[in-house]
Amino acid sequence: MSTKELIHFKRSYGLNEIALVPSSLTLDPNIVDISTTIGKLKLDIPVIGSAMDSVVSPKTASLLGNMGALGVLNLEGVQTRYEDAEVVLKKISQVSKADYVNLMQDVYRDEPIKEALIRARIQEIKSSGAPVVVSATPINARRFGEIASEEKVDAFLIQSTVVSTQHKSANGNEALDLKGFCNAMDVPVWVGNSATYDVTATLLDTGVDAVFVGIGPGAACTTRGVLGVGVPMATSIADASQARNDYFNQTGKYISIIADGGIVNSGDICKALACGADAVMIGSPLARAKEAPGNGFHWGMATPNAVLPRGARVEVGTVASLNEIMLGPSKSDDGSQNLAGAIRTCMATVGAEKISDLHQIIEVIIAPSLLTEGKVYQKDQHLGMYK
Repeated sequence: MSTKELIHFKRSYGLNEIALVPSSLTLDPNIVDISTTIGKLKLDIPVIGSAMDSVVSPKTASLLGNMGALGVLNLEGVQTRYEDAEVVLKKISQVSKADYVNLMQDVYRDEPIKEALIRARIQEIKSSGAPVVVSATPINARRFGEIASEEKVDAFLIQSTVVSTQHKSANGNEALDLKGFCNAMDVPVWVGNSATYDVTATLLDTGVDAVFVGIGPGAACTTRGVLGVGVPMATSIADASQARNDYFNQTGKYISIIADGGIVNSGDICKALACGADAVMIGSPLARAKEAPGNGFHWGMATPNAVLPRGARVEVGTVASLNEIMLGPSKSDDGSQNLAGAIRTCMATVGAEKISDLHQIIEVIIAPSLLTEGKVYQKDQHLGMYK
């Protein structure tokens, strides 16, 4: 028997292949509570802006925070390298398709990250009254985590394409001791990204308050094409959430699961929450805001990698203000605006008064025809779900 015949293939599902089943109970939307709590941080809206330069600046982090959501500032992006980041962001939005990778590599290589700018950006968000969460890759976690602790941020996110608690290095470099790091930090630690039960389970006992789930599904991410690595989001969230539930049953400690990537509209948010996520991290839907720093473009933080870029700069356009996208009123019928209202209405429709009810009582089914059944005119005319 060949090796190929011995391989076991597990069927996995994306968010566009599942649907939520209505229950016998419906609710008045006014009694639905869409808030979520991550550690000690409460969000009125379970939406987190991705730690990407095209999505979160101090301005948009402040706006999101004061709406009851959250924006995570990337400490390794243009905001902490350039005093006038808007000039650089405009240049990125204007470069041609043929030249954007080279420009990205130059932008993120030519100027070092500056400690003074990290502190200034954090204080800028703090001055607005919004919560402050910042992110860094594992290699910079110790250095930037110390600054984040001194500045008393609300949480520090360690984020990379794939994170693990076990790492082998040919040159003997010591990997980040996540448990030791969490113990040493004076602020809560979040970590990502995972895509499976096993990896999530190893992260839960390290002292983190949240685990981010999703590898490769983002609108601007090309990891799945470049590396062939990734798990569809519905399966990733469900498996990670089961690890979370098992850990809670064993220890009594609840660790939040954040669905990160592949979420295009409000329906995707609702399905991610029903699969077990406590909140979602989104990029491209917020990059379409008038205030978004990407000026109608969106890119991932692996795009400027000097050796192996794993992201595209995609044009997402500008559709509405950030307030309209998050809180409405919506001027579109495609789920791109009034995300909070859509979550509330969905939960009311399926009889879930709290997000935890979505986890416990709502039936999720495999429904590959969900986006095509009966939608022939929308598809042909590029309306509604096919805009």
